[in-house]
Amino acid sequence: MKRKLIAAIGVAGMMAGLAACGDGDEGGGKAGADAKELTVWLTVDAQNNWPELVKAADDAVAAKHPGIKIKHEYYGWPDKNAKLDAVLATDKAPDVVEMGNTEMLGYMVKGAFAEVDPKRFDQSDAWLDGLKESVTYDGRTYGVPYYAGGRVGTWRKDIAAEVGVTATPKTYAELTAALDRIQKKKGAKFSAWYQPSPDWYAAMSFVYGAGGSIAENEGGQWKANLSSPESIRGLNEYKSILDKYMHGDKTKDESDRHIVFGQGNSAAIFGAAWEGGAAAAPETDKVGKLADKLETFVMPGPSGRPLPVFLGGSDLAIPVKSRAQGVAAEWINAFTGAQGQKGLLAKGNLPNNKTDLATLKNDPKTVVPATAAESNWFVPMAPGWGQVEKAQTLKTMLQEIGTGKKSVEEAAKAADEAIDKVINTK
Repeated sequence: MKRKLIAAIGVAGMMAGLAACGDGDEGGGKAGADAKELTVWLTVDAQNNWPELVKAADDAVAAKHPGIKIKHEYYGWPDKNAKLDAVLATDKAPDVVEMGNTEMLGYMVKGAFAEVDPKRFDQSDAWLDGLKESVTYDGRTYGVPYYAGGRVGTWRKDIAAEVGVTATPKTYAELTAALDRIQKKKGAKFSAWYQPSPDWYAAMSFVYGAGGSIAENEGGQWKANLSSPESIRGLNEYKSILDKYMHGDKTKDESDRHIVFGQGNSAAIFGAAWEGGAAAAPETDKVGKLADKLETFVMPGPSGRPLPVFLGGSDLAIPVKSRAQGVAAEWINAFTGAQGQKGLLAKGNLPNNKTDLATLKNDPKTVVPATAAESNWFVPMAPGWGQVEKAQTLKTMLQEIGTGKKSVEEAAKAADEAIDKVINTK
């Protein structure tokens, strides 16, 4: 998972921050409290970017369990789940596994992960709302948030200056007024705001910002909600951005947005915090010294409040077949707890909790992503949500809206019908 390193806060020494996991209790303590071996699966992000934090968690657990052998396996994001699916059907499941927060739901629905007690983990009462949702299913908790990644606005302050704008936009009116002037100056082949139509993470920020949602839980059953007046208002606001400022291919997704931005074909983007840095990387920057020309900001919304952002990130879970659940919970808390978060923050990640997030707002280098992450949303935690994503229902709707194939109302109605067919199906 890519990320923009947003700060160098100063690496604090990571020490044991173990929760008390009593033998025989849920939360990982029900099995394997005297385990002699622990297997931890993480992605290569930890291996490449913060191996010392992994070692610190190992040391904390080893101090409490002398002689324990801790093994690590590292995987790339595309490879991990295929391997996990294979071993979950055997007696060789890992004891701790890193999951992307959008990957959790399908495994929780299938009963693949052990239930944990949030009270046994540091700062669980302050977990970020979007991350907390990602580890919760049917009122029970099946994982621990690890770290987060948010979304911010990034624009070319040099292009803004060309039209007489020198102040960072604080309101939606200021933003759109500046973009209007940029678009007029640069012409129809330039995208004042490069916003790929199918980017449902951005589009749903407009929906949730307008008071709408993808779906709502009504008496234990999920019902699609994209046709509600609030959701329609958000989708119309999104369409306005596409119509006025997006002059690229409206069928393409956002995977190469940072490349387009780096090529100098746009003045602004709204995306993951790492995208601006990726656009300015030597292999991508075709503008020249692009890093010096970029400015990030909290994306204002039409409602007068910042657009709520989708929080990406990772969670840690304990497979139900683990024979070392107690020690696994201890390792997770040593890695993600109060001291662990300090190390992760120093590596440029957003924390898993509101308390640490608040501290980032005091630093000019981190105030933007921290403020943006305060208002966040997450996907419906419905049993059939995985089928909705697999069918690319939201992408289809947004592509139809962006290209004008369907009106907002027609596209939303069709999406609601498709969602309702599968969202409650396990």
